[in-house]
Amino acid sequence: MLKTKKFDVVDYLKTEEEIKAYLNAFFDDDDYKYLPLALADIARARKAMTAAAKAAGVSRTSLYQSLSEDGHPAFETIAKVAQSLGYRLSLVPVSKLSGKKTKKHTNSKKTKMSV
Repeated sequence: MLKTKKFDVVDYLKTEEEIKAYLNAFFDDDDYKYLPLALADIARARKAMTAAAKAAGVSRTSLYQSLSEDGHPAFETIAKVAQSLGYRLSLVPVSKLSGKKTKKHTNSKKTKMSV
């Protein structure tokens, strides 16, 4: 009988290059709702969930819940976790990003977060 192992992306986040590519995939697809999950995966891959929770000012269990698919973390929590993992969230004009075209907005400039 063939034995299988449940897929866990953490098994594929061994290098900083792999982690960077993983994070950028979320931003390239404008799929921001999964950023908390990505940060949790990176913290688990680096075995840094306890340090991330401490930086965010919450318990480890609370951080796992907050960064889960059903969680709704505050922006401050996401920013603090990202910082504890060595990242800073920043906003850059979309026009500055690698050749992406933007729709014209009459009331505001569209910006995009980058890692």
